[in-house]
Amino acid sequence: MDGDTSCSSWDSDDEYQKFIQKMNPPRVMIDNTSCANATVVHVDSANKYGILLEVVQVLTELQLIVKKAYISSDGGWFMDVFNVTDQNGQKIMNELVLGDIAKYIHKCLGADSCFLPSRRRSVGVEPSSDYTSIELTGTDRPGLLSEVSAVLTNLECNVVNAEVWTHNKRAAAVMQVTDRETGLAISDTERLGRIKERLSYVFKGSNRSQGTKTTVTMGIAHTERRLHQMMLEDRDYERYDKDRTNVNPTPMVSVVNWLDKDYSVVNIRCKDRPKLLFDTVCTLTDMQYVVFHGSVDSEGPEAYQEYYIRHIDGSPVNSEAERQRVIQCLEAAIERRVSEGLKLELSTGDRVGLLSDVTRIFRENGLTVTRAEVSTKGDRAVNTFYVRDAAGSSAVDLKTLEAIRQEIGQTVLEVKGHPDHRKSPPEESPSRFLFSSLFRPRSLYSLGLIRS
Repeated sequence: MDGDTSCSSWDSDDEYQKFIQKMNPPRVMIDNTSCANATVVHVDSANKYGILLEVVQVLTELQLIVKKAYISSDGGWFMDVFNVTDQNGQKIMNELVLGDIAKYIHKCLGADSCFLPSRRRSVGVEPSSDYTSIELTGTDRPGLLSEVSAVLTNLECNVVNAEVWTHNKRAAAVMQVTDRETGLAISDTERLGRIKERLSYVFKGSNRSQGTKTTVTMGIAHTERRLHQMMLEDRDYERYDKDRTNVNPTPMVSVVNWLDKDYSVVNIRCKDRPKLLFDTVCTLTDMQYVVFHGSVDSEGPEAYQEYYIRHIDGSPVNSEAERQRVIQCLEAAIERRVSEGLKLELSTGDRVGLLSDVTRIFRENGLTVTRAEVSTKGDRAVNTFYVRDAAGSSAVDLKTLEAIRQEIGQTVLEVKGHPDHRKSPPEESPSRFLFSSLFRPRSLYSLGLIRS
């Protein structure tokens, strides 16, 4: 109840905050001289709930690596400094990229930005006629993505973009689909009801005791933010999975109260990786905590993060149970992208049913998809899959990999990161994969995916 009351107060102050922002527009200063090995981005703005996440999200979407950060937002002003590099660890020298940094931060912090603090609303959702967004959460199991994509194909839906996460035997997916014939969003309410019903049935599988949730909406949202929210709401952090022992080294997270200042101090130490800062800040924001001060250092192989936080009601972490929950949620946020499996990259001409066919081949060869990123760029499908074998290992047998590549196409699917795999010379045209009668539709009734 306290969180809802506080959210209401944030909502009621929204117009006042917009007025303050218009009177004090954000300032973004980019410095390429004071630091030898990074570009320094200074951000000053009137403070508002969620502002840190907005800035970190922009830096993440521009594919910048945050090496150091200094955060200060105590009072009515937000003053942060970020030392960033490109993906190769170099300073940002491209003038267009430097301009984009300032432009997009200005846009996200402006008085008309779409961030809304209340978790009762969808974050950044705006109407869209381009596609229909489907959100799914439920129990993970081998072949789940294959079954979901097969059902969508059977329902005349084309998957344009999708992202799937699994953690602690739970799965969450955000999928953007269009009508097969028109290429537009699906608006017919009766048809949307059928899609929701059948996907809910697939996600439940044979386990009717575990909770599932299926949402079909017209709109756009930041996919990774939604996935973090969905898994947090699904309480994936409470479920222990044996795969967590494979997270090496295990992240170290502590939360202690600084009673003199009414702060809770969060310390995180773990192996550095891309998007780590986004994941931790996103989780704290979704738990309705505000970062007043903080520092980040990820210049070495390990990342160190320290945050001074309060709940939006102004209190520090107020119980041992809540302290443990904050620790578990941050650990889960760190682990969702760790130990994902062997990376497979697919690039080929797009067509309806492509995702269903590819994931079926994975399933038939004993591979489980632990994470997936599916996108369409023009007329091409560019997909990334992280897979494990039936034993849960990312060291997939080479014979299995080659059998899959033979079936899909040597020039279509690439294996990344396998110590014993060497890129095979092209032996065939990718058109074999696209137009071969190999992919004759199988009966979904025989697979048990569609009810009569």
